[in-house]
Amino acid sequence: MTSALTKAYIKFTTKLNPISVGTKFFPTNSLETEYVELFNYTQTILFELEKAEITSDTILQNLIRDVGAENIPVEYTFHELKPAENRIEEYALVSNIIMGSDRYFYIEIPHHSNLINIFVKIIENEDGEIVEKTATELVAKMLSKNDAIRVAIELIGIGLSEGVQVISAVGMTGAASIERAIHYTQSVGSFPGIAFTKLGGEYALVFDAPFLLKESRPITLENYLFIDLIDSTKFINKNGRNQLVDLMTGIKNFIETECDGELEGYREGGDDFIARFPSKDLAIRAGLDAAWFALDNGAKIRAGVGRSRREAGERAQLVDDLPSTSPLSLVVFELANGLYAYNIPSEFSRTLINLIENEKAKLIGVFVFVFIFVYVMSILGLGMFGFLGVIIALVYAFVT
Repeated sequence: MTSALTKAYIKFTTKLNPISVGTKFFPTNSLETEYVELFNYTQTILFELEKAEITSDTILQNLIRDVGAENIPVEYTFHELKPAENRIEEYALVSNIIMGSDRYFYIEIPHHSNLINIFVKIIENEDGEIVEKTATELVAKMLSKNDAIRVAIELIGIGLSEGVQVISAVGMTGAASIERAIHYTQSVGSFPGIAFTKLGGEYALVFDAPFLLKESRPITLENYLFIDLIDSTKFINKNGRNQLVDLMTGIKNFIETECDGELEGYREGGDDFIARFPSKDLAIRAGLDAAWFALDNGAKIRAGVGRSRREAGERAQLVDDLPSTSPLSLVVFELANGLYAYNIPSEFSRTLINLIENEKAKLIGVFVFVFIFVYVMSILGLGMFGFLGVIIALVYAFVT
């Protein structure tokens, strides 16, 4: 848990509202461990630039936007099974960035029916994978939560047209989707519908009348990442143009090979580019990796994630307008209806944060030393040299 003193220091130096420093996410495999260590070693800060207002209405609006209005019938009821907290949980965000947006969904029908076999074919045609199947149940894995919800609605509609009540639920794992379906029937009843989570809350769409969609198809969402090196002229003067080319090429290669990104308009020797990704979590992940890689090479970047090239570029340019005391290496993105950013702090800031969080005794000792040093220098009539105490204390903090 980040201390109030750390957050006060960050807010004082950046003029921004910090949600967290590092992450509370608990890793369970080597990939998650690697990312969690990067978050915590670099003291990556999550900032809230524009607070998201998380209510049932905004959850429903986001659902319709993300799934596509054409994939949701006109007649339905929206149920709030468990309200989301009106705040962003950083570990849930980290989970989505690391683990991606793969989602499982569970389908249940009340009695044996050939519909199950029809459902299997539809899911496979939608690039889904059947994990488990019986005569009345199946568990499938889709490319994203939105695809799982969209396909589940289509299957519910087919079931209603055949007089069969289909119950479905989406979860991070197959077991989680089954558990959510049980909670759905306990809360709503055995009515055709689908249960899912959004921003920590649990919700459901319930359908009580037959419907037929024109055609269920994935909604096309473009996800762009705009990256620009901060003060590239200074970087070139200090390190040379070859170092700039190596830095940008390293970022480019990682985006293409590890994040499924497609670069647009890249010019060798340039200090910026735009890349397109199949999902927003991959775009944010690529932005973070680019910022960490740049930091390791003595550089800062401004990055923006958006649904269009312009939106991504505008969010990257927000970095220039922030009231911070120095340029910040930020990855700016939308979450719900708010605006958030990951910041990779400088080595100096990380050292101070580490002192505040983990070495309070040393920090107190530094303050006591500075106070006594300044006091003694004042008695000796050398008060103008009091700043030397601060310099000595900072050198000590960095060396130790």
